[in-house]
Amino acid sequence: MPSTLVTGGAGFIGREVCRELIEHGHQVRVLDSLIDQVHGPDQPVALHGVDLQRGDVRDAAAVRAALEGVDGVVHLAAEVGVGQSMYEIERYVSTNDTGTAVLLEAMIDRPVQRIVVASSMSVYGEGRYRTPDGRAVDDARRSPHQIAEGRWNLSTPQGEALSPVATDETKPVDLASIYALTKFFQEQAVLIFGRAYRRDAVALRLFNVFGPGQALSNPYTGVLANFSSRVASGEAPTIFEDGEQRRDFVHVRDVARAFRLALEVPGLRDTTINIGSGHAYTISEVARMVARAMGRELEPEIMHKARIGDIRNCFADISRARDLLGFAPRHALEDSLGELAEWVAQQKVVDRNAEMRRHLEARGLVA
Repeated sequence: MPSTLVTGGAGFIGREVCRELIEHGHQVRVLDSLIDQVHGPDQPVALHGVDLQRGDVRDAAAVRAALEGVDGVVHLAAEVGVGQSMYEIERYVSTNDTGTAVLLEAMIDRPVQRIVVASSMSVYGEGRYRTPDGRAVDDARRSPHQIAEGRWNLSTPQGEALSPVATDETKPVDLASIYALTKFFQEQAVLIFGRAYRRDAVALRLFNVFGPGQALSNPYTGVLANFSSRVASGEAPTIFEDGEQRRDFVHVRDVARAFRLALEVPGLRDTTINIGSGHAYTISEVARMVARAMGRELEPEIMHKARIGDIRNCFADISRARDLLGFAPRHALEDSLGELAEWVAQQKVVDRNAEMRRHLEARGLVA
């Protein structure tokens, strides 16, 4: 029976990964610091059939103890949030980068054969685009001047409109936030470690993960959780820019299955793999879908302002996941919002959206 350590395993994605692994015959140990922003100060953590060890991934002694006797590692432990990363820089760099370094150093003299790390679509910056005549553009960016004028869509230097297309793993990275920088460090450190010590190392670049169990009172955790907490509080979802930016939403159960496959598929090493749905949705469309699923007629509040570090469009090409993992998503966004709405209705929700906006605006991070 394989034995697997899941760092950050008490979090939203981690809990589902643990369930998936246990259902497929893994013994599972979790190392998690159980921080208040994710779990709340009094929130009980229920992980059935799991050896839960409370500890910080930056604590070498705690990491060494958690690694005892395990065959594989799923490394999820990280601070998550593009906006927050832009002003809590030390916190993000310390947890994400130093924590990964401590984990890898502790693995050197332990017989862990495979590590799978959670990376992020944020490392791409803007996704891939095409010009009107079909040429691929991998380095599209908006200037601060363009954003300040409210010209949200991207164009060539000659003023030709660019059309977003699915982004695959060959697109060069373009790091637009501190969070993206730390996630790129995590994935590359793991892959470099794997090559140096002849271990199987895989980085899954996760797109926007959603589903029951997400921290509704953490405004940095994800757009669907943010929208759900607003609607549950009777407030309109708030959307930066004009709401027409496009994202890819992938269900947490599909993500959990991808992590299990990345642990189990033979011969998999030294690779990055997109994990998404392969579909693009506008953010305003998603906000309306969430409101309808929750039985509210609430039109989103369009801010016509941008957060520094945000990108316009990015959605996944998942061909590599199909080819290497045999992965295909099973839970489409439009078919899963009823389940999400039912779960939200049973939760105690504290809407901290306004608090998040105050933090960003006070630091000049909203243009």
